Amino acid sequence: MVYVPALILWASAGTRYAAAPRGPEQGLFWLALVLAVAGLALAAWTVRLFLTFGAGTPAPWNPPRKLVVRGPYRHLRNPMIGSVLILLLAEALFLSAWPLAIWLLVFFAANAIYFPLVEEPGLERRFGEAYRVYKRNVPRWLPRLTPWTQP
Repeated sequence: MVYVPALILWASAGTRYAAAPRGPEQGLFWLALVLAVAGLALAAWTVRLFLTFGAGTPAPWNPPRKLVVRGPYRHLRNPMIGSVLILLLAEALFLSAWPLAIWLLVFFAANAIYFPLVEEPGLERRFGEAYRVYKRNVPRWLPRLTPWTQP
């Protein structure tokens, strides 16, 4: 969210794909600002849920020891990655940078491959049937309109 976009911006500086930050007189500036605030709020909320209810962190060396099915996790299986996607979109819009939009798509594609092949099988091993039931009821990428309630 920070280092790769910074590298992309550095590499594209001086080219026709260089960033051109939007100003407050432009509508996309405000859309980017709203998205950035929403993305940061969602990221903070999901991390807090991992800490308080999951008894762990987003870090792979200290993952949650309890399955978190609260807040945004009742609508979407990956709200933390969703928050990163929202923030990357905000960066691309604010900086008017196509290379960042492409990075957003590459990041999403990588996660769309990684989650079903690596992350979800690991969660099934850690949380068993509870995660399998959750997975059947809560979508991976597009949120449910109504929150799912565990049986």
